[in-house]
Amino acid sequence: MDQLELLRQGFEAALTPGNLLWALLGVTIGTAVGVLPGIGPALTVALLLPITFQLEPASALILFAGIYYGGMYGGSTTSILLNTPGESSSIVSAIEGNKMAKAGRGAAALATAAVGSFVAGTIGTIALTFVAPAVAQFAIQLGPPEYVALMVIAFVTVSALLGPNMIKGAASLLIGLTLGLVGIDAQSGQARLTFGSSGLFDGIDVVLVVVGLFAISEALGHILARTGQTTVTPVKGRALLTKEEFRRSWPAWLRGTALGFPIGSLPAGGAEIPTFLSYAAEKRLSKHKDQFGHGAIEGVAGPEAANNAAAAGVMVPLLTIGLPTSATAAVMLTAFQSYGLQPGPALFAESGDLVWALIASLYIGNVMLLVLNLPLVKVWAKMLTIPAWAIYSSVVVFACLGAYSAGGSITDLYLLAAIGGLGLLLRLADIPVAPAVVGLILGPLLEQQLRRALILSEGDPAILISSPFTIGLWLVIALVLAVPGVMALGRRRRRALALSNAE
Repeated sequence: MDQLELLRQGFEAALTPGNLLWALLGVTIGTAVGVLPGIGPALTVALLLPITFQLEPASALILFAGIYYGGMYGGSTTSILLNTPGESSSIVSAIEGNKMAKAGRGAAALATAAVGSFVAGTIGTIALTFVAPAVAQFAIQLGPPEYVALMVIAFVTVSALLGPNMIKGAASLLIGLTLGLVGIDAQSGQARLTFGSSGLFDGIDVVLVVVGLFAISEALGHILARTGQTTVTPVKGRALLTKEEFRRSWPAWLRGTALGFPIGSLPAGGAEIPTFLSYAAEKRLSKHKDQFGHGAIEGVAGPEAANNAAAAGVMVPLLTIGLPTSATAAVMLTAFQSYGLQPGPALFAESGDLVWALIASLYIGNVMLLVLNLPLVKVWAKMLTIPAWAIYSSVVVFACLGAYSAGGSITDLYLLAAIGGLGLLLRLADIPVAPAVVGLILGPLLEQQLRRALILSEGDPAILISSPFTIGLWLVIALVLAVPGVMALGRRRRRALALSNAE
């Protein structure tokens, strides 16, 4: 098959000593930042973007992919030992994992998370190998109306899923869309939102916005919160599974993978939903229902597998359509663009060697992560004792150095500080920053595709619903918008009914 031959060529590129070193560095950094509370893969990729511009595109993207996969692995350590998920997709693992750690079974919880992540990540990457080219081939047939609807789906879902509620997510998205309008309009040549400053004619550098919103605001938030050293549940024994624990874990790994990859592959997917679905499924199917809430190993195995399978799935819409469905995917899209690459159906045709080297590196990274995680469990646990002030002071220093080295201007540092302050205000208001990044990146692309669609139709907006596929996409959008309201209405009615019964 063509995919297998292309994958073989990808392995040839990924197995060079240089790229192997970048893959190892990526998974090591990713695991470390996944372990540290508050430092996730999105922040790390954002932090490294300005200082990796001198690398070859393939090496840089292999590094970032390693950080992405490694962050998913490392997040389980924080959830299990500290009960503090580093990523939103690791929330479910903390429910049972921390109970296991407190009962002296932390090593088993970390082992089932690591092995399950390897199994799910490998199966997910195999699926990515065969699904992504097919999706890219289908995406070639899509026109501007379809891309408009797909981007609106991305906007709606990130607003709904990456925040406490859709209103706050939409507020963040609007900020990102506004920042994306800054600069010279390519069609009319008019300056927009530059306020007379010539330094803004080229727009605001996406890398500065990403570093400011993720790194600087995160550091400032922890300074205000006066986060100090944390209490870690110690790991006893080696990270190994008994026969009984393995027997209970492997079906959960497979079920989690079956949920994680398909949902993660959807333009409206992500890693959060399949982890919750996996936990609910394991709780329903388990023969040990009484252990749930007290340290059921299936409650760690399933969600961790779903998390890592979804991480592979998220790469499908990112590579084939150019739509990010998670914060890390949004930052990785910025990484592609910084090298002059636009993910989409043409990426496989124009930069196929790079894409297949990236996919091959995911297989390699999964093996590296398993080797790193099982023997070094206690080493990663020790990292949780690093004081937060040491972590975040380093984040600020590297962010400033990276921003200055990328642009070579003091103005960039002032802009970085301003965007970091904006990000801090968003965090204090409990408004997620990820939708702002998605809006900033996809906003100009949406404007471009919308203009193309209206030019084709001579200004008739009916072209946006001119095919069954676009109609289906807009129905999905309406459903995503309506469901939260319907659920909230149902909750209010149930509360009112409960109050009336109580009276």
